[in-house]
Amino acid sequence: MAAFVLDSLEPLIAELRSRGFAVVGPVARGGVIRMEEISSAADLPRGARDEQTPGRYRLSTHDGDLMFDYAASPDSAKRFTQPPRQTLIRMRRGDIEEVEDEAPRLALLGIRPCDLAALAVQDRVFLGGRHPDPAYRRRREALFLVTVNCAVPGGTCFCVSMGTGPKATKGFDLALTELADPHRFVVEAGSEKGVDVLGALSQAAACDDDLAAAEEVSRIAAEHMGRQVDTEGIQQWLPQAHDSPRWSDVASRCLSCTNCTMVCPTCFCTTMEDSTSLSDGTAERVERWDSCFTLDFSELNGSPVRGSGEGRYRQWLTHKFATWYDQFGMSGCVGCGRCITWCPVGIDVTEELANLR
Repeated sequence: MAAFVLDSLEPLIAELRSRGFAVVGPVARGGVIRMEEISSAADLPRGARDEQTPGRYRLSTHDGDLMFDYAASPDSAKRFTQPPRQTLIRMRRGDIEEVEDEAPRLALLGIRPCDLAALAVQDRVFLGGRHPDPAYRRRREALFLVTVNCAVPGGTCFCVSMGTGPKATKGFDLALTELADPHRFVVEAGSEKGVDVLGALSQAAACDDDLAAAEEVSRIAAEHMGRQVDTEGIQQWLPQAHDSPRWSDVASRCLSCTNCTMVCPTCFCTTMEDSTSLSDGTAERVERWDSCFTLDFSELNGSPVRGSGEGRYRQWLTHKFATWYDQFGMSGCVGCGRCITWCPVGIDVTEELANLR
């Protein structure tokens, strides 16, 4: 498909807003990159740069025009396709109302190729079975996806090992590659919606130098991954490592805090909570994010199925990298490295897998 060049993202943001989309993009807030609604390109984190290592994240600024000079933030598209908390049923004096959450028209600007791969995993989970989730479908169909090909992988990224980046190949409406000297964006449409939006903008066809520069950005990023995983035969050997002493070693460090599953763009576990208001007699059933690391997540007959941290970590890692294939036909990991960065004690899944192997 033909590629074009945009000198600024302002016309793109304005066009998306004129079509009724709330544009959600990266902003620098509280020392971290978050995905929030933006009104113009001035809200984007120009000059921001991050440092990510196991258990450590630091955001800094420098002179320059680049707006996407950082790696994956703790926010992924999961927040918008599977909200952290949603009301399912509301009851009042015998009347039961099934709550249908709104599916706002959102344009996600600046999500990374690993996040597109994570959306494909979520699609398989929520839409691929015999009982597709209608609420997920509504939210998913209301999205317009503008991905940015990664130029600077973080110190914990390993998307090359998982085949999910640093360049997006599918799943987007528009894909951007940010270039410097002069500052510009090479843009490619990946859907009919993307073609339609791009056609409404003033743009020039990308020349050979633009295309070569964009390819060089992706090549350099691929060569500078912070981590790697050998996935050869992982479906077979990882479950067979059930009795490895490494599990108790990692359990002695793991806090079961659930940070890794909260920031993971593919973890989808939830629980139900019922609440009653004595003041007005209303009751609600709410679905919220949960984690296989919580002690009562798999409780049966009053006792947890996995009573040890060792058992819970083994279940999570083995499912994510091996038995997920049996269940969904693909890996549950996209190599974004968020679980490594945001683990308070710096547990590194790539290191654990290498030792288990």
